[in-house]
Amino acid sequence: MTIEEPEPNRISDHILDWLEDSVSFLPSILLDDPYNPYDINNYEWWNPNEEDQFNQFPINTTSFTTTTTTTTTSSLLAPTPYDDQPVLDHPPPSRKREAVDDPVPETSQKKKQNTKEQGVEVVAAKRSNGNKKNNTKNTANNGNKKEGRWAEHLLNPCASAITSGNLSRVQHLIYVLHELASSTGDANHRLAFYGLRALTHHLSSSPNLPSIGPLCFASTEPKFFQRSLIKFYEVSPWFAFPNNIANSSILQILGQEVVQKRSLHILDIGVSHGVQWPTLLEALTRRSGGPPSLVRITVVTATGENDPNAETPFSVGPPEDNFSSRLLGFAKSMNINLQINRLENHSLQSLNAQAINTNPEETLIVCAQFRLHHLNHNPPDERTEFLKVLRGLDPSGVILSENNTDCSCNSCGDFATAFSRRVDNLWKFLDSTSSAFKGRECEERRVMEGEAARALTNQKEMNEGKEKWCARMKSVGFVGEVFGEDAIDGAKALLRKYDSNWEMRMEEKDKCIGLWWKGQPVSFCSLWKSSDTKENDS
Repeated sequence: MTIEEPEPNRISDHILDWLEDSVSFLPSILLDDPYNPYDINNYEWWNPNEEDQFNQFPINTTSFTTTTTTTTTSSLLAPTPYDDQPVLDHPPPSRKREAVDDPVPETSQKKKQNTKEQGVEVVAAKRSNGNKKNNTKNTANNGNKKEGRWAEHLLNPCASAITSGNLSRVQHLIYVLHELASSTGDANHRLAFYGLRALTHHLSSSPNLPSIGPLCFASTEPKFFQRSLIKFYEVSPWFAFPNNIANSSILQILGQEVVQKRSLHILDIGVSHGVQWPTLLEALTRRSGGPPSLVRITVVTATGENDPNAETPFSVGPPEDNFSSRLLGFAKSMNINLQINRLENHSLQSLNAQAINTNPEETLIVCAQFRLHHLNHNPPDERTEFLKVLRGLDPSGVILSENNTDCSCNSCGDFATAFSRRVDNLWKFLDSTSSAFKGRECEERRVMEGEAARALTNQKEMNEGKEKWCARMKSVGFVGEVFGEDAIDGAKALLRKYDSNWEMRMEEKDKCIGLWWKGQPVSFCSLWKSSDTKENDS
């Protein structure tokens, strides 16, 4: 039987209180219009002239393999006209005539549609906009076809030209991208902007030169950083959806325990920066018998603060940000005995039972959210080795959420191939974020997009599909667990509040729940138990 709960992801006033003694710095969240461009003059870190700084990078001539061309690499990025065959039959509008996305129509009704496609249950929240025709098919095809995604038709050929050493082709494409790139406008202009920065970074003689500059989490002011996270959770399910499923899964694991242990220990290997946990703590108070006598959260913070290009996007926050104190204050107000341990700058490869201080008197649950794909997937396979470490901890459950990018190549070691994969994933983020913010500009949107764009310059950012992750989990001794009714119903209810192009897909084969945007996979959530634990439960 499904336990009745308040509407998912509705951040109540008392949950907001955990962020600060006063919520005065979060006015937009509490207003009817969350997109109101309120005063943010205290956070003037965005440089509007950054678009014109593409040509200031020195060129690394070793990036090219061709030595017979007479074109000098020192002038490669100069924005001069180039008389070559046009790249596009119908070029997109110049950024000088850039158009902002059309706002998403306001909706008055929400419809739920369930279909079966090749054994996959698809659940989408369809909104009525006056058109009575069913547009499910068109929505799915819109994501499968790349018509209209002109930025990729410029960025990917440019990456290929860099790999092959075709300097004249690179110069032409760099010039076209420079004319069209813009940090505002629609998703194509933004993708061209971030892609151009990534390509110029790759061509730079300084491999450690940050290509995104101040547009990242680590350089923002802590209050603005938390405000950006909260606002993004409100308008997009990109992280809210997997976090909602993870919290429901933790409750599910606790409910399945034969012997209720006195404490709950969560190993947090994620990118939520504490935003995920207030909802879980509140849910624990509604359990029969109340919350565990002790709740421990061990946070494995990301390394790489000194090198913004070396760590997984979304994983490194401002050095001054300390969500632990706010979360402890919130737990105290809920009469929950909470302890938080932070493993600062701790590499995932060196994680062990001693480091996280496990004990047999607690229920240990691992929550790994969008961090493990940063580990090297080439031999030696660091990803499989780390999963073996998790298996050795003998957890009661493991919740694994990762990007679901279908990678058919064995290595993706080629720059152009790997770059095209990252560009495709960033497109889905920019396109969905544009709809989430209704095409409107705000600083929170810019910092989220800037952080996501760091994936283009991160050479270790290599995503894989859920099939490979599921195979790895099984190879080290984990068994897939079916999500319970509460997790599924809560995820469905959550998705209804977002754009109708989002879908939830459940596959019986691998027992995963997938998040899709316009018919394309974005991420997946999976629940695992140790094989011996599974046998004991049966």
